[in-house]
Amino acid sequence: MKLLIKRTLFFLFSICFFPSFSFGQNLEDTLLLKNYEPHSIFNIQISNVKVAKYPVIDTHSHDYAKTDDEIREWIKNMDEYGIEKTYLLSCSWIGLPFEKFVEKYSPYKNRFAFCCSFDYTDFDKPDWEKRAIESLVKCHKLGAVGVGEMGDKGFGDLYGYPTEGRNIHLDNPKLKPLLEKCGELKMPIIIHIAEPIWMYQPIDRYNDGLINASKWKVDTTQIGCLGYEQLMKSFENAVAANPKTIFIACHYLNMNQDLVRLGKLLDKYPNLYIDIAGRMAESSCTPRATRSFLIQYADRVLFGTDNGTTKEMYRNILRILQTNDEHFYIPDYNYHWYYNGFNLPDKVLKKIYYKNAKKIFH
Repeated sequence: MKLLIKRTLFFLFSICFFPSFSFGQNLEDTLLLKNYEPHSIFNIQISNVKVAKYPVIDTHSHDYAKTDDEIREWIKNMDEYGIEKTYLLSCSWIGLPFEKFVEKYSPYKNRFAFCCSFDYTDFDKPDWEKRAIESLVKCHKLGAVGVGEMGDKGFGDLYGYPTEGRNIHLDNPKLKPLLEKCGELKMPIIIHIAEPIWMYQPIDRYNDGLINASKWKVDTTQIGCLGYEQLMKSFENAVAANPKTIFIACHYLNMNQDLVRLGKLLDKYPNLYIDIAGRMAESSCTPRATRSFLIQYADRVLFGTDNGTTKEMYRNILRILQTNDEHFYIPDYNYHWYYNGFNLPDKVLKKIYYKNAKKIFH
């Protein structure tokens, strides 16, 4: 009886004073990684970034606005944070012919620029290249300044409109006339190659990006799916074979884990550039290495967001690029680690924010 009373009192005590206490289990055995949102306890610098230090050209965004009111709200947010112009990349999921895509934003065309897609309809027919080039030239005359976002995460599903490039990789010989034409028209190829490398690795306790990799794993065991290294080889083949065409590899070429290797590619191919869109989480967890890389290759890096239209989105990105803040958490980035600022020098910010974009897109 006394033992029962003691246990009851201990249980009640634990509930009152330790509400997270799980009887018979430790928290680390029950808390899911996806639910881990720690609050920093460090008394350190917290910067409130109100605007970009210099005008910004966002070279990687999409047709996020559904209505004219949403476009105006987007522009309002751009104005508040110093985004001078946004490039809208065309993809198959937009579901609009290029001319309709441009028309939608035409009242605000001084704030937006547009990229088109290749059309892969009847790709297997002998005259496909001719028809695809005619479509490309038409889009160029309508105002397209580049081609993208193209993409290959393993299956060669190059984004296109109205037909995607199923089972077609960038170094496919049939694409070469179009890639060459892009060089002639001064239209950069903007392409998403692969995914972060942990999405190609085993989903286990050793996977560094587990919380995202478990959601976005690429199954390379499926027939026809290229692995990470094969994708990089396919991309490099195309860049090497088309030296007069500019290629912009989205998301640091998904090579944040090996910036030394990425730097060697930039050294080797003067027609290769990268954007930083959608990879703030993967880069700001290694702030010193990434900062050194961005300073060294400042002439080859473009600003991009690829993450919606909100004020918070712009503020988070500018905080990482402009400040020396450290150990802050951004739940929207879907990783379990903290983030840190790069505190980039002004001359580097100018190049990444607008100078490189103006040079490439004339």
